[in-house]
Formats: sequence, C-alpha cells, structure tokens
Amino acid sequence: MNSTVITRGVEKTAQRSLLHALGLTKKEMEQPLVGVVNSFNEVVPGHMHLRQITDAVKAGVRMGGGTPLEFPAIAVCDGLAMGHTGMHYSLASRELIADSIEVMARAHALDALVLIPNCDKVVPGMLMAAARLNLPCVVVSGGPMLAGKIKGESISLTTMFEAVGQVNIGKMGVEELEYLEPLACPTCGSCSGMFTANSMNCLTEAIGLGLPGNGTVPAVYSQRLALAKQAGMAVMELIEKQITPDKILTEKNFRNALAVDMALGCSTNTVLHLPAIAKEAGLEWNLNLVNEISERTPQLCKLSPAGHHHIEDLFFAGGIQAVMTELLDHGMIDGDVLTVSGVKLKEQLRGRGVTNRDVIRSVENPYNTQGGLKVLFGSLAPHGAVVKQGAVAQEMHVHRGPARVFDAENDAMSAILAGKILPGDVVVIRYEGPKGGPGMREMLGPTAAISGMGLDKSVALLTDGRFSGATRGPCMGHISPEAAEGGPIGLVKEGDMIHINIPEGKLEVEVSPEEMEERKKGWEPLPPKVTEGYLARYARLVTSASEGAVLK
Repeated sequence: MNSTVITRGVEKTAQRSLLHALGLTKKEMEQPLVGVVNSFNEVVPGHMHLRQITDAVKAGVRMGGGTPLEFPAIAVCDGLAMGHTGMHYSLASRELIADSIEVMARAHALDALVLIPNCDKVVPGMLMAAARLNLPCVVVSGGPMLAGKIKGESISLTTMFEAVGQVNIGKMGVEELEYLEPLACPTCGSCSGMFTANSMNCLTEAIGLGLPGNGTVPAVYSQRLALAKQAGMAVMELIEKQITPDKILTEKNFRNALAVDMALGCSTNTVLHLPAIAKEAGLEWNLNLVNEISERTPQLCKLSPAGHHHIEDLFFAGGIQAVMTELLDHGMIDGDVLTVSGVKLKEQLRGRGVTNRDVIRSVENPYNTQGGLKVLFGSLAPHGAVVKQGAVAQEMHVHRGPARVFDAENDAMSAILAGKILPGDVVVIRYEGPKGGPGMREMLGPTAAISGMGLDKSVALLTDGRFSGATRGPCMGHISPEAAEGGPIGLVKEGDMIHINIPEGKLEVEVSPEEMEERKKGWEPLPPKVTEGYLARYARLVTSASEGAVLK
C-alpha cells in the first residue's frame, strides 16, 4: 500500500478534498507523502530544539521531490523521571512510540518516513517502528549535548548524580553543588556522555539506518541542520531505489552494530533495545551473541562515564565512521552491508579515518582487549545478566560478598545514603524488572551514590531492573528471570554469599540447589505495584529482559 490509495482516481475525490484542507497543491498530492515524525516537546532537553531539525528535514524532502507531513511522538527524559514514579513509564514508553508511529503511517498510507528521535526510549521505539512498517526510512537524531566545562575539565549529568553521594559524606559542600548545577548540562541535546540515548543514536548509524554523523554531530552545530536536510533528501532516494529496512536490518548489520557497541563501551540498555528491534525485523536473537562479539572486539573508546571523553570528543576524532573504519580494516565488521546512504558500508567509509588516537584507539592498542559489555550467567542469573565491564575497576572484576537485599530501589537508596552499606557488600535490588517494576526502572541514583561515596571499588550492585547509561562500577542488571517471575534473585536472603566473576561470565549465589528449591516452595511474589492504567496492562504483557522486554 502507498499514498496512491488516497490520492489517485475519481473514487478518491473525498480524500483529496481533505488533503486540500491541509493546503496541499495538486502537485504535492502527486508526490510521495513522507511522514516526518517529530518527538519535540518542551519537557525534555534533548528534544527542545527538534522543531528546527524537523524544518530542515522537511526542506530536504521537498528538495528531493517529496511532500513532508509532520506528526508527533512522545518522549520521556530519563533524568527527570529518575528516582520517582515517573521512571516506571520510561521503558514502557518505547512500545507506545512504536505503536503510535505504526498507527499514523498505516492509517494515512504514507510512502516513507523520516524519524527524528533523540533520547533513551525514543530512538529504539522509532527503530522498532521502522522495522515493523518496512517503509523507506531514515533516522536523524537531534544530536548530543555539549559537555559542561569547569576549571578546564568536562562535566556532565553523571557529575551531578555522583555529587549527591559526595555531599552526603562531606566530600563536597552544598555551595559547590549549587555552583555546578547550572553548568553540567549547558546546551540542548542528548546528555553528553556515552549514555543510553547517545549509545542508541551511534548504533543507529552503525546499523545503517542513520547517515554518517547521526550519532556524534553536536545538537547545537549547524552541521546538524545540514544532516537533517540530507536525511530528507536521502529518503527520497530510498523510495526511488526501493530500499526498505528489511534490506538494511539484516543479521550482518546487527552484528556490525554489536561490534561498534563493544568498541564504544555503550550503555547496558543496548542489550534491551537491539533484541527488540531484531524481533520487529523478524530475526532471532540470543544473548550469547553479545559475548561472542565482545570476546573478539576490543574496546577502542572510553567515554563518560567510563572515561573523561564525551561525545563531542568522539565527533572531533572522526565519529562512528572512524570507529567503523578501524574495525573494518581489521576484519571485525562486514563492509558489504547496505546503508541508508544507498551504498555499501565499505564505500561509505572510504576516506574516513581516526584523527585522535587517544579518543579512538587502534585495535593493536585498545583500552581493553574485550568489548565494553558482558553477559553473565549462573545460579543467580540462569537467563543472563548484563554488566558494562569496560566501566568496572579491575579489582572488582572478581568479587565475593554478602547480599544486602532490598525489594525496591528507594529502600536501597535510603540504606546507601544512611551509611548502612559497607565495603565488600553486594547490594541486591529486586522486584524492579519489566513485570515487577513494572517498567524496569533505571537506577542511576543508587549507582551514582555508591560511586560518589567512593564505594564503587568495593561494593557491587545487582538488580533485575536496569541501569542508566550514565552508570559506572560493578553493576549487574537485567537479571533474568526476574523476581516477579520466580527467578532466583527473588529467593536470595540477607547474608547469602554472592560470587561475581566477570572474566569467566559467572554470577552465582552460594546456596545449594536443594536449599533454593526449599525456598521456592514457600515463595510468593509481592503484590503488583500497579493495578490500573497503562502500566498494569504493560506488566501483564511484557516479557523478560533477556528477550528485550518486548510485549507478548
């Protein structure tokens, strides 16, 4: 189906009269109708400038001979939603975004789409819609925020979350905190480190649905507007060449994206979103693929929160195209895959190179010999748990300690700030998974407080929930099965010894199988936290984190 079902023939006179009501000319009706999905709002800093980006996209569509038709998508700011009821809605919004784009595109017989996301769940939600609809499609993000600057050093949102822990132990005064507050997030755009939003915007470029520069051109640079115009023109070429997402979202493209993920040291949340996108593309996904690619892909970048570089530094070092060139030159990605540029990746990468070897290291001299992420398995996580191994201090790659068990994030946060967590402890936060949360809340508060209090080299944190991309330290999330589904994490008791071995990919609770079976006999899940509205429906339908937390 395409737009001719509403624009051609005598029997479509009534439909055309409605298009005339939009102010469209006959010529505009004869051109391809391109949906331009704008996730602008006045709540999210990453999205506040998207009207201008959208105008540039529409200019590009017109230059390419198409008729742009703009419609909106919602967006949640994870930073603003953090630490209260709002965070239950963040991951859950991903499905609403995908569904609403499907509704608008199908109901109005659009010929193609240009998708304009920027923040955490909006990017994967739009990619899921692209895979599902299989219309010619280009994604162009709003771009990353510039880092804050103070005394010659870069700061970001992570700085502020960790500062809370520093104030709590007297390492920082309230006056200094108040001084930093307006400086950490100085521009519009997705927060400046390799957090989830930037991870997904970079991987959109790596997987082939974003043009070169999509992940790294700063939001406030005029080059971002030019990129938006190019996206509008590019989608018209895709229509002409009949290049649809199914020709781009292949198994090889996903493997490329995972390799770039490992080289960059992206957010653990990519291991939720890539499976969800793959499912929409009709591809099988196995968590073991993460370890397979991580083991043979070195970490070439250490971006905030793992290091002191930010996305703007990656941009000036050559961006995602430079990272992919380094990987291609060493046979670590496939150069014969197609991209929305309309050419094979190896042609797109011609002439691209690294301009700063401190930001993007060579394969021969990486930050780590393995990729940034690792999936752990064991008696505590039979179906897997994810850790950003590239952001864990070496002394915590192997750790054994007593479980400190909490049935909600807020209880754990109170204990951390009250000084009740001691060096060596393993904080276990459960009933925060996709179903038990519901919505799998990000836990930047507890992880940042632990780091800010100087405990990130002696205290581990485990959860069936998830972490912000701004998290660093020995934090293992997405533990599956989750507590609400009767997973082993729901059976752990205070004081049980937990053994973590990241190099060996192990996460174990030192309790015999017989004892765990006994505990399960008397186990009952906690009552649902939400019993009405969208979240209640979401909790009934959502699958495990190991499956991407998609809906049944």
